Amino acid sequence: MNTDKIYAESIAKEYAPKDNSKIIALRKLDAKAKNPASIFAYTFGIVMSLVAGLGMSLSMQVIGGTLPLTILGIVIGIIGFIGMSINYPIYKKILENGKKKYAFEIVELARQISEEK
Repeated sequence: MNTDKIYAESIAKEYAPKDNSKIIALRKLDAKAKNPASIFAYTFGIVMSLVAGLGMSLSMQVIGGTLPLTILGIVIGIIGFIGMSINYPIYKKILENGKKKYAFEIVELARQISEEK
């Protein structure tokens, strides 16, 4: 089996004009189901890692340098680490809800596309 030929065909398929609007609609529905979870996960993950970094900077006395700020830094860092650790379960839950919301439409459209060919 020629893997170069298969790879070239897959790339050509990607760039070929799609006459079938059902395929485009299926891709849009798939994106509608998955994008909110990804956007949330990236945003929440970045914010929580910045919070954890602020907490570490305060606790290691890079910023501040007094005992109350060190204790505050430990608390802020723990909040950041907890936020980072719950990010993936929240992402999975949002993704699951998005898939449930659009499951019927996606399955019906995929069934129609597969019956046409």
